[in-house]
Amino acid sequence: MTEEVPYPRFATRGRAFVYVVPCRDEDLLKLGFSRDPFTRFSTLHRRFYEFFDLDRGLLVDAERVAAARRIERRLIESFTEHHAMAPLVVRAAAGGHTELYRGAYAEVASLLRRIAGDEALPLQEGLRPWLREHLITRADLLHDWSLRIVDTLDWGRNNAPGDPDAARLARALLDTWAMFEAAGIDVHAHVPASVSQWYEHGEHRRLFQDAERP
Repeated sequence: MTEEVPYPRFATRGRAFVYVVPCRDEDLLKLGFSRDPFTRFSTLHRRFYEFFDLDRGLLVDAERVAAARRIERRLIESFTEHHAMAPLVVRAAAGGHTELYRGAYAEVASLLRRIAGDEALPLQEGLRPWLREHLITRADLLHDWSLRIVDTLDWGRNNAPGDPDAARLARALLDTWAMFEAAGIDVHAHVPASVSQWYEHGEHRRLFQDAERP
C-alpha cells in the first residue's frame, strides 16, 4: 500500500486491537495497539504484507482502547531489555520507530496468547486470513478505484508524456494488486478488463523502475 492515492480504508468502529507482527527477514517484531490495524500496518511500511511475516502475526481483539493500552503496556514492560532500533524502511513519521523488539518473538507471542486466554479475548494467529477477510469485504471498491487510475494513466500517456505522477499512480495500483495477491485473492476477478490488460501488458513496469531510481 502507498500513502499516495491510497486504496480506500475504513476503521473498525468501537473496537481496539493489540498486534504483534514479526519482520520477515530478521529477528525483529513490532507490537502495539490500534483501532484500525490495516491502516496502521500500511503506514508502517508501503508493502507491509511483504515486510512483515503475516503467517506469524498475532492480533487480539481487546474490545476497548483502555484494555488494548493496558495489554500493550504489559508487553512493553515485560520485554524492555529486548527493545531495538527500527529498520530505516519503517516510517518514522508513522511512529514506527517505537515498540520494536529483537530476539523476543517466542516470549512475546506466548505472553499475548496467555493474556488473550486469561481474559477470554479473541486471538487471530496468522494474519493472512484476517487480511483476506478485510480486503474481500472491500473488494467492490477496487473496480472503480483501479479504473480511475488506469484511465488517468492512459490520458497522461497521450496528453502529458513523461509526467512524474504517472509512476506514483502506477506504484499505488501495483502495490494494491500485490497486497490482494498476498491475501490469496484473484485480482482479475475484481477489476475491469482494461485494468487487467494494463497489468499484463502496460508500460507500468518501466514507470515503476524509473520511480525507484535515485
